[in-house]
Amino acid sequence: MKPAFLALSPLTPLLLSCLVGALACGGESHTPAAAAAATAPAPPAASVPAASDATADSTADSTATAAPASPLPEPDLGYNERQGRVLFQHYCATCHGAEGRGDGLNSYSLDPKPRDLSDPTFQAQRSDDDLASIVRIGGGAAGLSTGMPPWGHTLNERQIHNLVLYVRTFKPEPSSDGTDQ
Repeated sequence: MKPAFLALSPLTPLLLSCLVGALACGGESHTPAAAAAATAPAPPAASVPAASDATADSTADSTATAAPASPLPEPDLGYNERQGRVLFQHYCATCHGAEGRGDGLNSYSLDPKPRDLSDPTFQAQRSDDDLASIVRIGGGAAGLSTGMPPWGHTLNERQIHNLVLYVRTFKPEPSSDGTDQ
């Protein structure tokens, strides 16, 4: 009688090669069917559609692979601005709104209403240091609304800097006649 751990089946070499392959490939699963599919020859060149068929196929492919439309257009942001956007969405958008227009969910119960951060006049009047100070010490300490809390104990200086960089990307909402307000 053979011990159970020494009993080998005809599939043992295949299973061992799959296990070794999986370990060598960083844990990716390699089943016999997957291995056969990976080594299958490419389709012959004759199966490539003709030029007249290619335009119809490329149209179908582009609609199938197109990303879903984003609800809000996203400007091209650098790394720091993207980090600031994450912080803004977490800490500020509840009052200031997703686009900084002072129309966040909590804005309707606040008096005074949160500032429209996309207002070009406001953007021109405040330096980056002013905005960072307001975020750090809160609205009341900066002579503004006491409804804005201080975030200086929650956010570090790098986060505040990134938040200010993101606020600087806000643009006013275009009016119905196509010009900025």
